[in-house]
Amino acid sequence: MNDAVKDAVKNRQPASLIGQRITKLDAPEKAAGKTRYVHDIHLPGQLHAAILRSAHVHAVIKRIDVSRARALPGVHAVLTAADIPGEHTHGIVIPDWPSLIGVGERVRYVGDALAIVAAETREQATAALDLIEVALEPQPVIADPVQARQIDSPSLHENGNLLKHIKVRKGDMAQGFAEADLILERTFHTATTDHAFLEPECSIAQPTADGRLYLYVGSQIPYADRNQVARALGWPDERVRVVGQLMGGGFGGKEDIAGQIHAALLAQATGRPVKLLYDRHESLIAHPKRHATQIRVKMGARRDGRLTAVQTELYGDAGAYASLSDKVMTRATTHSAGPYETPHARADCYAMYTNNPPSGAFRGFGVTQSAFAVESMIDELAEQLGIDPVELRRRNALRVGSVTNTGQLLHESVGLLECIDRVDSEMRRRAGNDPFRARPTPGQEHRVRAWGFAAAYKNTGLGGGAPDRAQAEVELYEDGALEARVSSAELGQGLVTVLQMIVAEEFQAPLDQVRVLVMDTDLTPDGGPTTASRQTFVTGNAVLQAARTLREGLVRVLAERFDAPPSQIRFVEGLALVNGHTAPLGEVAAIMKSEGHSPRALVEYWAPATQPLGAGGDMHFAYSFAAQAAEIEVNTRTGEVQVLTLIAATDVGKVLNPLGLLGQVEGGVMMGLGNALTEHFILEQGVPFSDRLARYRIPNITQTPEIVVLHVEHPASTGPYGAKGVGEIVSIPTTPAITNAITHATGVRITRLPVDQEEIALRGEGRGR
Repeated sequence: MNDAVKDAVKNRQPASLIGQRITKLDAPEKAAGKTRYVHDIHLPGQLHAAILRSAHVHAVIKRIDVSRARALPGVHAVLTAADIPGEHTHGIVIPDWPSLIGVGERVRYVGDALAIVAAETREQATAALDLIEVALEPQPVIADPVQARQIDSPSLHENGNLLKHIKVRKGDMAQGFAEADLILERTFHTATTDHAFLEPECSIAQPTADGRLYLYVGSQIPYADRNQVARALGWPDERVRVVGQLMGGGFGGKEDIAGQIHAALLAQATGRPVKLLYDRHESLIAHPKRHATQIRVKMGARRDGRLTAVQTELYGDAGAYASLSDKVMTRATTHSAGPYETPHARADCYAMYTNNPPSGAFRGFGVTQSAFAVESMIDELAEQLGIDPVELRRRNALRVGSVTNTGQLLHESVGLLECIDRVDSEMRRRAGNDPFRARPTPGQEHRVRAWGFAAAYKNTGLGGGAPDRAQAEVELYEDGALEARVSSAELGQGLVTVLQMIVAEEFQAPLDQVRVLVMDTDLTPDGGPTTASRQTFVTGNAVLQAARTLREGLVRVLAERFDAPPSQIRFVEGLALVNGHTAPLGEVAAIMKSEGHSPRALVEYWAPATQPLGAGGDMHFAYSFAAQAAEIEVNTRTGEVQVLTLIAATDVGKVLNPLGLLGQVEGGVMMGLGNALTEHFILEQGVPFSDRLARYRIPNITQTPEIVVLHVEHPASTGPYGAKGVGEIVSIPTTPAITNAITHATGVRITRLPVDQEEIALRGEGRGR
């Protein structure tokens, strides 16, 4: 940390100049509109930006004329691809996404950026877009991943349409199916969906007098933003400072570059701060989505319900550019046999480029899609075999000693059976011993009720051999305040509170004595991406180790000062107790400084090593597990489905923040409910129909069921206090629990998401009538 940064931290610069320094995150402050987001920042001399986006699905650019736009009063810059000084493409995994499409280049989806404008007002910038003339040559459209793999489909990228073929191999499939008494096969489809976070994307780029550029943005990966912006400018990373702001939701949708590069290019060209704010229409058409998938499942089992073989084939719609499709579809594939042990498993996934919007990270990271398919098949298998759906899951559930379909031996922290048992017990307490039988709603014979059940698992951390690390710093000030610093993103998931609690626990200090500074690439060390349910585990461990390192330093100084054994030094309520003496923590910091020691500890934590897919061994260092049961009511006249009750048990290793966990579960359940019943980003040959929220159905408050939350704790030995990830697992089993309940109520097996009410009304057997 250089002297300027030290001074900034010491002097506690105003919030507008640094990342988010947080002592307490209050929900009432958010509700009252007091929480500050990027759009709330207004810098002197600030210009406003707008982007000209393609209205064509697939075309080659023949000409772009910006002369009339540049002549418009109030316009300070109009830039095209020819004006980019550095690299022209960006991407977290594969840099194949052009920042701007140039003449002779290919537009690959509605939303590709062609030109950017900076003007005195937002209205002037928008007006300038209408003066830009573009000539294009339309090309054939590839609308889905199956079409993209056909031999006669045009190539969207230099190496074709196949982004990646992902393979899982375990055992001998011929043997596995030969040993089966029953073999089932079915194909499922899941829809493209949008994150629909409350806060649209906003970036502010500010040139500085010393030749640097500050970027104010809500981002899930600040250091990756810094790197990609610097590459576009042709600069070293250190010339760019990302000053992260709190986010109004992310769910994976704020991992990719949105307006950061465009704002930076315009600020560099004009020498003035530039704000680029998306409206909801632009947000919907431009940013990555959840992958639409086609998943074929072939499953074999003995008469006693023991699985013998599971084979899956997945097609994932990567859209126009790679984004995180490689990683997302790998997770979909490796989890596609479900949280069950089967001796023989095979999976093939084809992540394909299409002319749809790019698909990327989304809560559940591909496992949401494959869980729907495999859990639907498990339920159908139970019905065919005449075995209770819960008992079938219990017989095959992963447990300590199981080997996953990727060859990983599970040696600890496998709480799936307890999750299944606790949800089953609560469900039968409410519904009796036959919860899956359809029963009419008393007094309303056209309404029928039933329960459905599903289980799931999800990795914690990046895994697959990726280096997974986080740096964190903890410092003690002379006023007694403790501060943890890390670049990891706070987007409403409660990370800051967890980190506060860890530091407070280690020093036995009041929570309000601990601050957390996050999301500033000048002032906070790199905590890695906020993705893969990794932050509590990885950054939590980094902060835990930094706090313990600092505490050990304090103990050594106090032991020498008071001639006391280190074992007799304790910390209680913000005080150090040693050899009959009581010293406030601030006084201890002063003692350290007087003796030439710094009351600060910087730690780099490396998560346990993992292995790439196909290499054997541990592909992930931890998994979280869940089971859920849903009670639904179906109107057999209209097909309308109402979820009445949702019981959710989740093995999170160790509960660190019970209230935060409750919020994660409730939010995850509602997201899974929307995925099942309402949400669909509709595309018509690549053209978005869902280009406004009025055309994208998000669950509303009237659709919220009673949510019963059960905590299961099977500690992970390497997690902070035993904790592991929770952010994604809570939403994954919700959809199949609901769709399985629909099948029990109506006899209609749901194979396509979201649920089609008309199909239920037309095909439903009306078991309760």
